[in-house]
Amino acid sequence: MRTPPPEPFDTVEIIHTKRDHRELTTQQINWLVEAYTRGYVADEQMSALTMAIFLNGMSRREIRDLTAAMIATGERMDYSALGKPTADKHSTGGVGDKITLPLMPLVATFGIAVPQLSGRGLGHTGGTLDKLESIPGWRATLSGSEMFAQLRDVGGVICAAGAELAPADKKLYALRDITGTVEAIPLIASSIMSKKIAEGTRALVLDVKFGSGAFLTDIARARELARTMVELGTDAGVATSALLTNMNVPLGLTIGNANEVRESVEVLAGGGPRDVRELTVALAREMLTMAGHPDVDVAAALDDGRAMDTWRRAIRAQGGDPDAPLPTAREQHPVTADRDGVLVAQEALPFGIAAWRLGAGRARKEDAVSHGAGIDLHAKPGDHVRAGQPLFTLHADDPARFARALEAVAGAWRIGDIGDPIVDGGPLVAERLGA
Repeated sequence: MRTPPPEPFDTVEIIHTKRDHRELTTQQINWLVEAYTRGYVADEQMSALTMAIFLNGMSRREIRDLTAAMIATGERMDYSALGKPTADKHSTGGVGDKITLPLMPLVATFGIAVPQLSGRGLGHTGGTLDKLESIPGWRATLSGSEMFAQLRDVGGVICAAGAELAPADKKLYALRDITGTVEAIPLIASSIMSKKIAEGTRALVLDVKFGSGAFLTDIARARELARTMVELGTDAGVATSALLTNMNVPLGLTIGNANEVRESVEVLAGGGPRDVRELTVALAREMLTMAGHPDVDVAAALDDGRAMDTWRRAIRAQGGDPDAPLPTAREQHPVTADRDGVLVAQEALPFGIAAWRLGAGRARKEDAVSHGAGIDLHAKPGDHVRAGQPLFTLHADDPARFARALEAVAGAWRIGDIGDPIVDGGPLVAERLGA
């Protein structure tokens, strides 16, 4: 029996290199990612390396090499045969963030192909696919030919990413999740951008959130992540920009799945909450600009029904019925104001945790979600309220869930007097990064 050739690098030596604040070579990174994906490098060894990266960081060149190596473990998609520009958006996630739903059909209305590969929720951040699966018949999994056909015929698609895109990332992300290294910016950036670059879009806009309900609460850290991802996209030949957006307060008036779909449809009908419409329009303008169409009236396409028409075609193309009733939870519990005044605070993270406890989210990837569970907000910071007026309503199939949800939001909202400062963290869009 022939003895296999020796491996070209020593994993322990690679760990020592990063532990001791030195840079890894391109060849070391390429070998490491490929060897870990095929199982030669053990989880214990990769755990040590990811902690060294978490503590000591990586250079721009190292992050670029890591991203490229992860892309190389799988396939790359190509939409050049469509004959039209492509653009995509990625959000780092938040509470009530349903922007993908109205954004995809809005941008597709202007002749831009939008291949929106999305995921499911975990913990307090909701998943786009979970929301859309509230629609009877809608399916998240499409073949490559089905996805291409929908981009050609409808202009946009929201679906699950295939396992063939950057499979190294899937394995590495699962490891980071259980080793306390999720927040390492080089690993976050390479994880997101390996999939987005492999996806094949030519223009990409990043919605990087900061604040209470965001993955990175500090705006400086969010800015660092945004800058790193913009650099990765630019280096890969993808026109990339980022908006830093405020997630101190829940986005819109709904947190959940089916209720967020309802709110998204309101936006597509020209209405909906001001902040959801504002961010949808801002991201659409950015996507269109990056795709070479800067001078279009984005808001008009919401108001005149064009975006709604594209939404309905996209839902039908994936087996869904856009006119079917959406699920509702069996039980509800309203929370009312105890005094007259002004709602001065409404912290995003506790409301996200409460919606998760109601059944709208999952603790493990294999858990099911309740599509009717969630929270409807009846007031936002700055609104005047009266004693006895509903502030928000909890929805759940099992009323036993209400107690723990109420524990989560205890102290997360506050009624003050007229003239008291409003705690909202500032403007919705704080900064733009990119060319």
